[in-house]
Amino acid sequence: MPIWILGSSLYSAGLAAQLGLPYSFAGHFAPAYMRAALKRYRAEFRPSAQLDKPYFILGLPVVWGETEAQAMFNASTSFQRIVALFRGEPMWMRPPVEVADIDWSAGEKHNVQEFLALSQIGDELQILDGLQQLRDELAIDEFMFTIDVFDKDLRIQTLSTLARLKNHLR
Repeated sequence: MPIWILGSSLYSAGLAAQLGLPYSFAGHFAPAYMRAALKRYRAEFRPSAQLDKPYFILGLPVVWGETEAQAMFNASTSFQRIVALFRGEPMWMRPPVEVADIDWSAGEKHNVQEFLALSQIGDELQILDGLQQLRDELAIDEFMFTIDVFDKDLRIQTLSTLARLKNHLR
């Protein structure tokens, strides 16, 4: 079983590089540091017995819907959880609501958008396009997904959609 490092900082990127291990970046909660961590990991990478070149895994949130509007509705669960995190409140999964009905200030909305900056929210083609753009821009080796939606059946549908999409990524 391969060993890899999951991190969200420049330190963890440097550690993975020094040890010559695959690095998985937790972009589902620290997207602002992703590019800098990737740059450091690749620049400082030392081959090891396990790995001869850098291998970068990007963790990011995905929220699927049959339409963009449905995906945004589904994503409201995640938006509400992040607002609760910022407020120091319990982060229970809340049922989705219309995004316009979320009780958040303009500053909180902005912070949620920054926190979830790598999120892929949309229909199948929008998600495929977003993943392909990330892969093309950053040469991502592998994706790891969080699916922060209220309905467990929707989580399963989303995973099924992602399984189909993997065959279409170049």
